[in-house]
Amino acid sequence: MNPNTPSPVTISDCIRSNLDKFFADLEGESANSVYDMVLAAVERPMLEVVMEKANMNQTIASQMLGINRNTLRKKLQQHGLI
Repeated sequence: MNPNTPSPVTISDCIRSNLDKFFADLEGESANSVYDMVLAAVERPMLEVVMEKANMNQTIASQMLGINRNTLRKKLQQHGLI
């Protein structure tokens, strides 16, 4: 590995960085429903990518995600992905 090449950024790093920016942008105002906001922001793109990698096969996608197929179907419906 080239020492001049930056190390890869993790998903956790991206979330932390964006949360830091979110709180900074609030400029002291109180935050509400951060948990739900973060889950909603992460869940949809995760489902989109996993479904793409699973060639739109819900059984394979549910196995990749480690969740029940019915749960996956419900989440896909909630996000308007099916």
